[in-house]
Amino acid sequence: MADTHSGYVSLPPGPDGAQSLRSMREDPLRFVTEMAAYGDVTRHEAEGAPVYMLHRPDLARHVLKDNGANYTKDRTPDDDMLRPLLGNGLLTSGGEEWARQRKMIAPAFRPTEVERFDQVMTDAAAGLTERWRRAGEEGAAVRVDHDLTALTLTVIARAMLGADIAGVGDGFGRAVDEVNRFIGHFDPASEGGGREGFRRAKAFLDGVTRAIVAARRATGQEGHDLLGAMLASGHAMTATDLRDQVLTIVMAGHETTAKALTWTLYLLDRHPDAARAVRAEVDEVLGGDRTPTAADLPRLTTCQRAIKEAMRLYPPVWLISRRSVEADVVGGYPIPPGTLVCVSPYVLHRDPRYWPDPETYAPDRFAAEHTHAGHQYLPFGGGPRVCVGRHFAMVEATLVLAVLLRAVRPELVPGFPVEPEALVTLRPRHGMLMVPRPR
Repeated sequence: MADTHSGYVSLPPGPDGAQSLRSMREDPLRFVTEMAAYGDVTRHEAEGAPVYMLHRPDLARHVLKDNGANYTKDRTPDDDMLRPLLGNGLLTSGGEEWARQRKMIAPAFRPTEVERFDQVMTDAAAGLTERWRRAGEEGAAVRVDHDLTALTLTVIARAMLGADIAGVGDGFGRAVDEVNRFIGHFDPASEGGGREGFRRAKAFLDGVTRAIVAARRATGQEGHDLLGAMLASGHAMTATDLRDQVLTIVMAGHETTAKALTWTLYLLDRHPDAARAVRAEVDEVLGGDRTPTAADLPRLTTCQRAIKEAMRLYPPVWLISRRSVEADVVGGYPIPPGTLVCVSPYVLHRDPRYWPDPETYAPDRFAAEHTHAGHQYLPFGGGPRVCVGRHFAMVEATLVLAVLLRAVRPELVPGFPVEPEALVTLRPRHGMLMVPRPR
């Protein structure tokens, strides 16, 4: 296809005409999957501007890593969705400001630092296990997604901020749901559109975050956690700077892990052989009622595979967007300056060229003898902006899964509808209602 008006030799394939933002948001997973059918590089029009999508791992690597300096998050859907809530935190900042923030925050997420918090993770999991066991003995169902969100919120607040927010955990989770729904469905052309609910939720989250910072300031700046490091860093950080970073870490540090665990429990229930393998490993490693520690992680490989495969099928971050700074060529197609370029981990993770029988849940894909190209599998993003908390997330998810499955066997309520909903994260549209049968 030639485009003589713009002077470019060719344009990638894609659908004719402008694509309705409203219809794209009604079923975004179907839309990105249909786009991939056009080719490895595709183009469509949305809101009067071109959008290029890349559907091959090496092309994703080019934009996210190899030529990542030419692609910014500024004025992307990622930025538009997150900045109203998170301000100028690590997920939304760019350039030198992002590099400074990353340098300040990264030490708190080193493996040796993360693994010091194994007991925080297992204590939270033990508390949830006891509640689930009591419910299961009565045959009562639990909202697995809500409970895991509250758990991961408790863990990130205690580990990274030295704060106990158990008293506001439910309210925080509801506020997060309200925010996610608003920014995932936001239509700037609509009146109202949930703005008031978003404002209330944002005000609540702001209040909790500022209270955490204020309480820590009042009790001193010492502490071997992220907030202590930020307060003692010597950087000139305003109250707004701290609020943005703290809320970013809390949001990013609990939401994606909770969703990964939710999808893992669902998939294990649907695949009994995989569930038996996980339980057998947990029983062997823990030998009864022993609580796992970080030292057990090298032996909990089946648990880790189960989680990684769940994140392949249901990656918490289902779409990554960047905007080109200078002109580029990707997959043989010219990319003009200022072009929105997107990669969908959801699509890459289900491409049969790289994943045999891709719709099947098969945790052994992640056995040690199998390798996956770095940008073939992107549950935590890629390139320099890969998730700073990825090790924290995997340690937490593995230990929590081991503690839960040592004691209970969650079963989906018969007939309960399970459907992925692509908002800010990939979440079950109707939640996840399961009965935690005691083992």
